[in-house]
Amino acid sequence: MRNLLGKLVGAAIDRRDGDSGIKGALIGSLAETAIKKAGPVALTFALGWGAVRLVRRGMGSLRGEPGSA
Repeated sequence: MRNLLGKLVGAAIDRRDGDSGIKGALIGSLAETAIKKAGPVALTFALGWGAVRLVRRGMGSLRGEPGSA
């Protein structure tokens, strides 16, 4: 049952090209697994980037730099 959605979508895309769908199911499964693994890393990066940007804007505002408010 794991990665079922990725397998189904990959197989459907592969069958549209006239193939059996097995290769597409494997690729879809791998893609879904990669997205599940990369999601938390991307979220952590985005939150860290936002925090750094917020701190830099705050420091710029305290220093009176133009465009930081």
